[in-house]
Amino acid sequence: MKKQSKLMTFLMSLLLAFMLAVPGNAVSTQAAGQGDMAVHFIDVGQGLAILVQSGGENLLYDGGNRAHADEVVQYLKNQQVETIDYMISSHYDEDHLGGLVKCLDNFEVEHVLGSDYVHTSDLFNTFMNTATAHAIIVEYPSVGDTYEFGTGSFTVMAPDGISQNSNDNSVVIRLVNGNNSFMFMGDAEETSEQDMISTGMNLDCDVLSLGHHGSASSTSWDLLEASTPSWAVISCGQDNSYGHPAASTMEKLRDMNIPVYRTDDQGTIIALSDGDTISWNQEPCNDYTAGDAKQQSANSDTSQAAQYSSEDTASAPAVETETPDTSSDTQGRTVWISATGSKYHSRPDCGNMNPNKATQETEAQALSQGYEACKKCW
Repeated sequence: MKKQSKLMTFLMSLLLAFMLAVPGNAVSTQAAGQGDMAVHFIDVGQGLAILVQSGGENLLYDGGNRAHADEVVQYLKNQQVETIDYMISSHYDEDHLGGLVKCLDNFEVEHVLGSDYVHTSDLFNTFMNTATAHAIIVEYPSVGDTYEFGTGSFTVMAPDGISQNSNDNSVVIRLVNGNNSFMFMGDAEETSEQDMISTGMNLDCDVLSLGHHGSASSTSWDLLEASTPSWAVISCGQDNSYGHPAASTMEKLRDMNIPVYRTDDQGTIIALSDGDTISWNQEPCNDYTAGDAKQQSANSDTSQAAQYSSEDTASAPAVETETPDTSSDTQGRTVWISATGSKYHSRPDCGNMNPNKATQETEAQALSQGYEACKKCW
């Protein structure tokens, strides 16, 4: 149920904030109510780790990289985790798998679900050997398999077959609690997204954990239109070298008016579902800036600060601004309008819109309707 009472959301947010703020509180987020499900998007830098608690059970989807393994273990202990009922390794890249090895050594693990392919890394071998040492057989689920969990359940949506692309081997799940739903995409890219859409399974979700940290190869228009998320969560590291999330991805989210949470901006993010409404431990940041743009801005600020030290600040040149020239005749120029959003474009395949749903009109018409020029293609 995506339409929710503002009063109920406010009250649930206060409850969640109180529980998280009280040191040593014996009532963890998983025990806040009979039908509650807490979803923790743990800040693991450039990686992914999601803890779900519901009905006294725990699910861990990925564990971040090895550098954050101790932090993940400690975070779970702080949430009073003793047993991990389901450990899901979306795929075997280091920034998803690294922390799971230490979790195997520190917690009782009932089930491990993974993708049925062999990775060439030593880390993959360590993970498998550690599971074997704890008498755990890694299970390889099929698309459509459903597992009861806490007050809800989760269904495996991908992968449908094994690819040479490790990312497209990601185990994707749709987690349901009453009328609320979450999709965890791992690093699944557009090929996997299209496979999921073609199955005809229900992809609708309230919360979408974006695939591949918001990269340009994931989160296609088709997936967004099939899943219609009310919120998007992006797990990525500050100033990461990959430039995640991508400008094209963030433009889609902006055009569809999807509120955004980001671990690089906000740290760990927690959603609490009661089966009807979802409340959060903080407001969305709605930062639609691309990762590479943030990095360039940070580098520019550092460079400027070095150029104009405190000793010569007074002599720093004034910043000149130019007033855009709006005198040109725009009456006859044709532009493209996206199905959603507030921008007009010079071409239908700008990358910031769905070209299959683009329409044409004059620039004058677009301006009169309140549209602004897309900064990418103008």
